[in-house]
Amino acid sequence: MSITGAFLAQSILNGLMSGSIYILVALGLALVMGIMGIFQLAHGEIYMFGAYVTYAFCVVIGLPFMLALVLSALVMGAGGVVIEKVFYRPFRYAADFLPAMIIAIGLMLILQNTAVISFGSTDKVVTSPFSGVINLASISISQERLIVIIITIILVAGLFLLLQRTRIGQAMVAISQNLQGAALQGISVDNISSIGMFIGCALAAVAGALMGAIFAMNPSMGSFALMKGIAVMILGGMGSLVGTVIGGLIIGLIDGVVASILGVHIANITVFVVIIMILLFRPQGLMGIATR
Repeated sequence: MSITGAFLAQSILNGLMSGSIYILVALGLALVMGIMGIFQLAHGEIYMFGAYVTYAFCVVIGLPFMLALVLSALVMGAGGVVIEKVFYRPFRYAADFLPAMIIAIGLMLILQNTAVISFGSTDKVVTSPFSGVINLASISISQERLIVIIITIILVAGLFLLLQRTRIGQAMVAISQNLQGAALQGISVDNISSIGMFIGCALAAVAGALMGAIFAMNPSMGSFALMKGIAVMILGGMGSLVGTVIGGLIIGLIDGVVASILGVHIANITVFVVIIMILLFRPQGLMGIATR
């Protein structure tokens, strides 16, 4: 295979698009874990259901895609708040993680089977309004992939501004650093946990909807997203949002470039070889804080 500049540029763009999706999923996981101390195994199903809710708004009801995307994020964010209050709140920062994990597995099965009952097991497709191609010299850039990257940049920038410039964001940071100390300062841990869950689930829903508009959606699509989200978190460093972004870009570029040149299976192997090698020298991940 001859590797031209146009081919490499297209592969990098595809990798940035994949990395953008991984970042949105992983940031939601990181928020929930940082604020609640719970590993949200059902996060992949939130991603999947976000795609199907967008499909329902866009195809079944007939709303414009971008409006359907926003509504899907709001619906899944609200659903996340319900899940947090009903299922996860009693086990927040619990010494025994097993009950929360069992509940998460149960939620995974419930959401998967609900998707099958509601939408069927066959693939569904949402027609993206950004289906054109932008030609720059000898490089063809897919509009829908470019839109995914732009939306991710906006959302990530908004999240970082929220965390750094607002009282709610500072409360999230305080709780993730010291739960008891934050509570003693008058921060409502319950309210902040709900807000964190809302944001995390909304980000996952946006990621699922964007991916569903480029490819097809099916009830099992959440498993792949969860696996990639976990890989991104581990590579970037648990608890580091900056590390999560960097990890997502690295894994996305490996998926885009290596898969185009050597195939998907080699790319999957390469991702985990890179993670293992980095963890051998930095067990805390790229931007994680070492603990002794």
